[in-house]
Amino acid sequence: MKNKLITSLLGAALCLAPQVQADAVKVGMITTLSGGGSGLGVDVRDGFMLAINNANNADLEVVIEDDGRKPALAVQIADKMIQKDKVDILTGIIWSNLAMAVVPSSVNQGVLYLSPNAGPSALAGKGCHKNYFNVAWQNDNLHEAMGNYANGADHNNSFILAPNYPAGKDALTGYKRFYTGSLAGELYTKLGQTDYAAEIAQIRASGADSVYFFLPGGMGISFMKQYTQAGMTTPVMGPAFSFDQGILQAVGKSALGVRNSSQWNKDLDNAANKTFVADFESAYGRLPSLYASQGYDTANLILSAMQTTDISDKDAFRAALKSAQFDSVRGNFRFGNNQHPIQDIYVREVVMQGDVLTNKIIGVGLKDHQDAYAVDCAL
Repeated sequence: MKNKLITSLLGAALCLAPQVQADAVKVGMITTLSGGGSGLGVDVRDGFMLAINNANNADLEVVIEDDGRKPALAVQIADKMIQKDKVDILTGIIWSNLAMAVVPSSVNQGVLYLSPNAGPSALAGKGCHKNYFNVAWQNDNLHEAMGNYANGADHNNSFILAPNYPAGKDALTGYKRFYTGSLAGELYTKLGQTDYAAEIAQIRASGADSVYFFLPGGMGISFMKQYTQAGMTTPVMGPAFSFDQGILQAVGKSALGVRNSSQWNKDLDNAANKTFVADFESAYGRLPSLYASQGYDTANLILSAMQTTDISDKDAFRAALKSAQFDSVRGNFRFGNNQHPIQDIYVREVVMQGDVLTNKIIGVGLKDHQDAYAVDCAL
């Protein structure tokens, strides 16, 4: 009887004792929600929040602010989120020039940064940091895959162009790293440019047998419309950023048949991707884009780390992120030593499905690919 009483009293005491709760995780999302390129930020946000809402995790709070694609504003928002909002993690930046303005200072203050898009080379090699993870790609990667594809497609004299900012320079560096043909021309345009008459005239006069361009968002829409209106027939190639789901509807049928590269597409045959595509279309009434898939994976990576450790133990939380124990929409997902993905890069073709322009995978551009800068990272 005495033992039963002691057991009963102990049980009551345990019930009355406060339960140990994991510390809540606060995420600050800085992304482009207005002005040029806002569709990219909207897609990252929507993919991220879809995963958060599906998880229904009360221990995760998200604060979202619009950077307007302005580096100074992004820095101001980051400072406020770190110092006043006391965020544990930052994410969301689309543009590499904004990432370079925000990330180095943020990670040096002990905040984790998980990139759902921008992957400048300066943060992948010697400038890598234990608090910086890229969940999308290193900027060069998709362009490297198309350079490799161009060789097999007998494109021997490419004209290449991109905006004059870090991602644009990484893009053409990536294409040239794998492309073995000649260059009919190489141009860097103004970031945000909308008139490409002069560039198209140079392409026409160059004798190029192919055109490779990286012009994300509205820049790519303007270029493709003007290229078609100018009667150009030289085959066009690009990364997914210039031919992604939202952009295709604005470009129209002139994009049909264009080959482009991506680490993701809606027809990837795995359970996580099928769920994502169906849930995204149900929630938002549109097909998901590459950017939405990256936001979704970024959120699920954070959630997976929260399941195994507490944010107060930064070393353990970083290790949980590095192990990437989540079901990615890409299928197999793993980080390299520099905390950038090692992954397949696919070649896609723009097709018409019903009355909707979209992409389908037609091959693999690079298999199990790691970026060129990882060898210089000391992590």
